[in-house]
Amino acid sequence: MVRGPNPIDVHVGSRVRLRRTLLGMSQEKLAQALDLTFQQVQKYERGLNRIGSSNLYKISQVLDVPIEFFFDDMSEDLATKLIPPKPEDTFDMRQVGKRETVRFVRGFYAIKDSQTRHQIFELMKRLGGEGEKTSN
Repeated sequence: MVRGPNPIDVHVGSRVRLRRTLLGMSQEKLAQALDLTFQQVQKYERGLNRIGSSNLYKISQVLDVPIEFFFDDMSEDLATKLIPPKPEDTFDMRQVGKRETVRFVRGFYAIKDSQTRHQIFELMKRLGGEGEKTSN
């Protein structure tokens, strides 16, 4: 079975190419900054080779963009097609960085009385439906 490059790798590579060209940087100059060959950068940009996390981090530093830049503008169709849906009870880590989550956690831990914190926690579980689950 012959398969092409992973569409997410193609998307990330296209974002690398976009940012590099916006900066007027050649593939050779990017490769030199990353201690790679320009052929490797070509393969990254085409999505033929997957970019490892450490190299993606280095690329983000050299191109002066946050890591999220490489995933911006990815169609939901692409993301949902390649990533299986999560079970309902799986925690969505994107919630952790939200301002309201951070404010809530700070407020929760500002409550000095541990018994009160425990009662609030139990209330949250009940309100969230966790208390309704039964084990067989």
